[in-house]
Amino acid sequence: MKKVQDHYFKKAKKDNYPARSVYKLEEAQKKFQILRRNDKVLDLGCHPGSWTKYAAGIIGGKGRVVGIDLQQCRIKGPPGGAEIELIRGDIFDPQLAVLQEAEFDVVLSDMAPKTSGNKFTDHVKSVELARRALEIATKVLRKNGHFYCKVFQGEDFPGFVEDTRQFFSKVKVVKPKSSRSESREVFVLGMNLV
Repeated sequence: MKKVQDHYFKKAKKDNYPARSVYKLEEAQKKFQILRRNDKVLDLGCHPGSWTKYAAGIIGGKGRVVGIDLQQCRIKGPPGGAEIELIRGDIFDPQLAVLQEAEFDVVLSDMAPKTSGNKFTDHVKSVELARRALEIATKVLRKNGHFYCKVFQGEDFPGFVEDTRQFFSKVKVVKPKSSRSESREVFVLGMNLV
C-alpha cells in the first residue's frame, strides 16, 4: 500500500500549502528561475492552489497570477505576494476570456486526467491535456516567456517534447525529487518562447 503521508506531504502541511505538488515547482524554480519578480503567470489546473500560492510569493506584489480549474479553488496568497485571480472554467472552452490575453510571462500546468488505472489510457489523456496547455502557452506568452507542464510518460511523450521544441529555444525534461519514484509523471520545461 502506498504511503500517502510522506515527507513532502508533511512538509506541505507545515509550510501551509494545500498539496505536496508545490515542491515540484519549487525545485524547478530553484534550478531554472522560471518565475521572476513582477511576472504575470497563468496556472492551468490550479486546484487546490499550491502552485498559485507559491508563484504569487515568488513574483511579489506587482505581479499577477491567474489560476484556472474545473473545480472551485480558494487560496489565500502569501503576505506581500502577487494579486491572485481564480477562475472556474474549462481550458478547452474557446470562449474563456483569459485565454485570449497574450501577455503572460509564464504558463504553468500541473494538470492530470482522472486516472482510470489503465496506463495507456491515462497517458493519452495526459498528453491531450499537455498539448492543450502548450497550445495555450504559444498563444498567451510574451516573447521569451516560459512554460512548465506535467505529462505522463508513454509512447506519445517524445512527440510532445519535439512539439515543444518548435516554440522554445531551450527545452528540458524534469523529474523532480519530490515526484514519487513510482509515478510516470515528468515535467517539460520550455524556456524562452521564440
